[in-house]
Amino acid sequence: MTQEHNNLIHGEWVAGTAYSPNVNPSNTADVQGHYTQASAAQLDSAVQAARAAFASCSISGIQARADALDKIGTEILARREELGTLLAREEGKTKPEGIGEAARAGNIFKFFAGECLRLAGETLPSVRPGIGVEITREPLGVIGIITPWNFPIAIPAWKIAPALAYGNCVVFKPADLVPGCAWALAEIISRSGIPAGVFNLVMGRGSVIGDPLVTHPGIDAISFTGSQSVGNRIALQCATSLKKFQLEMGGKNPQVILDDANLAQAVELSVQSAFFSTGQRCTASSRLIVTDGIYEKFVEGMKARMATLKIGDALEAGIDIGPVASLAQLEQDLGYVGIAQSEGGTLVAGGERLQRGTDGFYMQPALITDTTSAMRINREEVFGPVASIIRVKDYDAALAEANNTPFGLSAGIATSSLKYATHFKRHSQAGMVMVNLPTAGVDYHVPFGGRKGSSYGPREQGRYAQEFFTVVKTSYTGM
Repeated sequence: MTQEHNNLIHGEWVAGTAYSPNVNPSNTADVQGHYTQASAAQLDSAVQAARAAFASCSISGIQARADALDKIGTEILARREELGTLLAREEGKTKPEGIGEAARAGNIFKFFAGECLRLAGETLPSVRPGIGVEITREPLGVIGIITPWNFPIAIPAWKIAPALAYGNCVVFKPADLVPGCAWALAEIISRSGIPAGVFNLVMGRGSVIGDPLVTHPGIDAISFTGSQSVGNRIALQCATSLKKFQLEMGGKNPQVILDDANLAQAVELSVQSAFFSTGQRCTASSRLIVTDGIYEKFVEGMKARMATLKIGDALEAGIDIGPVASLAQLEQDLGYVGIAQSEGGTLVAGGERLQRGTDGFYMQPALITDTTSAMRINREEVFGPVASIIRVKDYDAALAEANNTPFGLSAGIATSSLKYATHFKRHSQAGMVMVNLPTAGVDYHVPFGGRKGSSYGPREQGRYAQEFFTVVKTSYTGM
């Protein structure tokens, strides 16, 4: 009998109004488990539990916090193969990618265990004689955390870990499509020694508990990763009540290939950026901007490398790319291929649904040439294994095309020129820049975030996380 999984509210596992199946996108006949759906009333109970716990949590000892977070990270790392397999089974990443993501989540918790002990302030002299000034950081309050389906354990980790490290309480709503990793993470947290109510898990649809979480008067801040349309709505909702909010909303990331690039390296990093993790990464490079001198060789190189990619069950050994995460996402990906062709693009490789031994959401990665920056394929985030190529004259034209987007998360350049690499790092309108590396793939201890329509608010990850999860206090003392 398939196991049922409940919400975690004030340290208790609580059944919701119904249960939904967690379906394997590699094999739709495989149901990993059934996960409860919280009601709006249960969401309120979770917020009230967090509010009640905050009074003591916010002034609790930092050693206890550090020990709990280290314990969480240690268990995740010890179970990374099990958790990575679960991730592959529910989201569709290949098993090695899933194991890598689980390990990243464990390392994030261990990093923030250390940050519990490193929260620094300042002591400054006043301009007035006989007065001292202290600048300190304090917990923000009760944080509502809303995460997407594409990184079902890493993104929750890089929000939850700093929230807890800095003394906040959490109400966590994962994406309804991938509750398995979220529940597993919550179960580990529940045994870490963190007091009841400090961390709460509520699962369900955004239409039922997402909006009530954002608008709840007991929530002090919202950290959200997801679509731009939902992020924009959250921004308006939070602004109305003056809640602090942090938004990560995707990208339309450019990968520039210059004439002087190492061709084999440029092809490989472009394939990895555009298609690995089935292209379902907000840092994926879906716009390949290629200069004239290398253009023909690059296209042929891409086609040849794409022909070697193995697409199949995410749990199968030797697979390069797993399925798309859901039928709805698969239909969206295929739809954008058709839109690109209708607007004048040429499909030179892939772009069709695949059949495998099991019923799953498999797609051959698509490469589209003869595109312009005005086409929808180069303006809107597809979020799948679909890449377009824009041909340009030279570096200046490539830089202009790279910046010609409403997004600004990640950008890459392939070149052997120190001059162009240095100029691109300074003038790319992106929050993260990669030189001769895939645009997707970042470290857990450094800031993550973008510009323009990709991000709003303080950066995530690393020490920069304190900017969102703490408030600054200035205290004066007369001598």
